[in-house]
Formats: sequence, structure tokens, C-alpha cells
Amino acid sequence: MLIYSELIELRYKLENGEIRLELAKAQFWGDFKEGQRSWNTKDWQERRPQFLKDKCEICSSNETLTIQHLSHPKKYSEYLREVAREYTKKHINNNPEINESEFTDYVLKNHDYVPVPLCPNCNSKNPSERVRKIPKYRCADCKHEFDEALYRSINELVSIFYKNEEAYEIQDKCFVSKDRWRNKNNLKSVRYWQQRVHTKDKDAETIEKEAFLKYLNDNIKYLSFEDTITACRKCAYNFDIKKMELCPKCKQYYKGLQYPTCIQCLPEDKRKAALESIEFGKEWQEMHRRFGID
Repeated sequence: MLIYSELIELRYKLENGEIRLELAKAQFWGDFKEGQRSWNTKDWQERRPQFLKDKCEICSSNETLTIQHLSHPKKYSEYLREVAREYTKKHINNNPEINESEFTDYVLKNHDYVPVPLCPNCNSKNPSERVRKIPKYRCADCKHEFDEALYRSINELVSIFYKNEEAYEIQDKCFVSKDRWRNKNNLKSVRYWQQRVHTKDKDAETIEKEAFLKYLNDNIKYLSFEDTITACRKCAYNFDIKKMELCPKCKQYYKGLQYPTCIQCLPEDKRKAALESIEFGKEWQEMHRRFGID
């Protein structure tokens, strides 16, 4: 695991072309071991006292103090998706048009088509399919009954799409990706993924390098103790695990990070409503427990 100064050096070399991306990745992850944590390193322990204050910055306690990070590094894969989206957006803005034949070939190659049944009388989508009664279908719109539904071909749908991207006929997610994710898409989504794949193929190394530099910056920020406070064990636990902090109004009770105050500090009517809601939730959970409902 690289320490703070080594990460800064690695970032400098990568930014200035002194080291290739693959070698930078190898250096970053090369000696990484499962379960290894930055706070167990000698470098962390030596720099930690410089940032540790003499009392908790939340509740003013001086018992069992620790460094509490207010933000944590995102995963490299998250940055990769983020940067890929940015480059795809630029590519779409600069290359808005895709040849219809090329697009059709992409759809056929990368997706399974699950056609939507249509009423032969009014072309309404998804007529009701009956299990026992015949004829097999009954249209909910025109009430027509029939055995054989109509289906549009892929070429028909693509043709409609190229005339009007917002057309009612092409909104259905009837194209299933052939990859392991088996995502369902409509033609607008399929076009986006085609453009994204093209962008990643064309700018793969640039995208990966930019994402990895963002990832390095995130880790350097974390190891620098830049976005941290000193917290006691109780406040650190509530912040990290329960996503709660001490109420700034009463300095006594903890509240969810998204709320301005704790329940006890709310006006009487709102406090009563909140407590009733909590009590109702507890009763509901107890009922589920008694009946064995997950």
C-alpha cells in the first residue's frame, strides 16, 4: 500500500507523462493486500497527531478521540463511469447523427428483440392475453378478439425512430442486451450505449487516465487529513455507522444528517407528529415479526 508522499509522486509522474497508465496502476495496486487499511500504516500513525485536537469538535468530549473523515474516496470504477459519461456527452454533441443502417446492424448484433404484440384491428399495444378463453387475445381499447397478434419488425421500429424519436411506437423497452446484464432498453437507450461504446473504444486510454487521476486525487485528499474533524468514539460511530450527528440546537441528542435538529427540538406539533410516525413504524415492524413477514 502506497503512503501519502508516494501517491503524490505517482500522480506527478502520471500527469507529466513520466510513467504510463498501466505501470501507475500496477504500482498503486501491486502490493495491496486484502484487509489492509491506511490507518494501520506507520506513515498514518506518524502524521495523525498533527491533526488530532484535544477534544471532540462535535460534543467537546476528550475521551477516546479519533480522526473522523467527513468524506471518503469513491471507487475507481465510479470515476471510470463518470468520465465515460462526460466523454460520451461530448461525442454526442459533436456527432449527433448515426447512419440508420449502421445503427440497425448494432441493434441486431448486440440485442435480443422481444416484440410487443399489437391488436390487428387498431394497432393498440399489449392486448390482454387470455389463458383459457378463446380467441387468445382481447384488445383493451377496441375490444376486438383475435388469435394472432401483429408484431413490428426491428427495421420498422428503427425507421419510425429515425423519423420521430419521441414516437409512441418506439418507447417500449423491448431490446434486451446480449451481455451478462441483460438490460432492457428502448431504441433511444440503445443509441446512447452505441455512442458510449464508440467513445470508450476511441478514447479508452484518455478516459482511464483521467479517471485514475481523479481516483488518485481522492485518495491523496483522504490521506492528507484535509476533510477531517476530531471526534470522540461515540460521535464517530454515530456519524459513520448511523449517519447521525449531535443536534446543533440542544447539543444533547443525535439527529439524522439530513435534518436540521433532533426530534426533541422540533416545534410541539411537528415533534408530536414525528413521534407518532416512529411509534407507528415500531408497531408495524412488530406485527411483521409476529406473523413472520420479512
